[in-house]
Amino acid sequence: MALRCAFLPTRGTQLLSARDYGFVASRSGTCKRTTIAVTNALRATRKKKPVFDPLKFRRVERSGDLDTALLDRLERIYKEGFSGNNDALLPMEPLWTGPLFEGVPVRVAYQGVRGSYCQEAAVRAFQRCDALPCEGGMESAFEALESDAADRAVLPVENSLDGVIERNYDLMLRHPDLRVVGELLLPINHCLLAVKEAGKRRELKRVISHPQALAHCERRLVALGLEVEAVDNAASAARFVAENRIDDTAVIGSKIAGREYGLEVVEEEIQDDSSNTTRFLILSKPSNKNSNSSAFPGSKTTVAFSLKQGTADLFKALSIFAVRDIKVTKIESRPLREKPLRLVKGQDGGSSRCYFEYVFFVDLEAPVLDDQTGSVERALDQLMQISSFVRVVGSYSTLSIVS
Repeated sequence: MALRCAFLPTRGTQLLSARDYGFVASRSGTCKRTTIAVTNALRATRKKKPVFDPLKFRRVERSGDLDTALLDRLERIYKEGFSGNNDALLPMEPLWTGPLFEGVPVRVAYQGVRGSYCQEAAVRAFQRCDALPCEGGMESAFEALESDAADRAVLPVENSLDGVIERNYDLMLRHPDLRVVGELLLPINHCLLAVKEAGKRRELKRVISHPQALAHCERRLVALGLEVEAVDNAASAARFVAENRIDDTAVIGSKIAGREYGLEVVEEEIQDDSSNTTRFLILSKPSNKNSNSSAFPGSKTTVAFSLKQGTADLFKALSIFAVRDIKVTKIESRPLREKPLRLVKGQDGGSSRCYFEYVFFVDLEAPVLDDQTGSVERALDQLMQISSFVRVVGSYSTLSIVS
């Protein structure tokens, strides 16, 4: 029997794409990890550096538990990698990696059913992703994370056309033990999906989707002359159309929904505005290993706070960051549910006034975890003096996906 080699990852290893990772079950039913990696050796061939370091590799005997086709593929990639044509073979850079995730799928909870844009965000953010749909809504995704049923959760918080998703900011307030560890900007590609018609002329009469998706594609739908019907969930609509073989109805949804339910992509990018982008936050429990790691260069911080004197002190709060040259890139407010109203007595015996109390979310272009100058820490200390509470929601970096 010929000896096969598998290369076990060390620090600095560049990982293959998801299809090149394998989990094979042993006869006892437990899972053995067949870790497959291509190291920096491929990149080293470009620079004419030594490409093989025996200290970084171990030979693994081929056994009955290992997938032969998988090993054959690895052997072919290894041989081709040193033939000089390396550019096409270089694996894409891992997105979120670290001690917790080396060779192990990241369990990522998301709202909705399979085929949603939340699922797309999860698989685009993590190279090895076990996406976990939570049909009970975003609250159930948070609960999955808190109960350790998931390692991460993706949370949509803003769309470039529709603005902020307020209820998800409220969820972050109700789950203070979770932290933001990453941010993903995902371009939205609305597709017209329909049941596959082999050789038949398609005669679509109506299109169904979420109201926002229908609004995003209004001009194209008018041109197609289709009857429009709004539903609660686009991915659920895609599943319904596919399972019931409704051949006169199209769905506006993601490309991943088409693949998930076997629907044909009749037309891509039918949205009126090509800049349509959704902002997702990646959440984790602080107790998770690598929960505070930053996968990308450049960090930002989100802080939530409520002021002792209410909105009258908002200018003071923002000035704390301005005088330290800390850039505020976003401010969002949500009503303080525990104490939504403030009664302020009028001056000189005037009538009292009632104001809303708010929690403010502020995004800062400054890291807390790598605050070498201490300016962020001092700013937060001063902010606490005029606030009833201050909470660092997360310090993280941003990944912008190119469609």
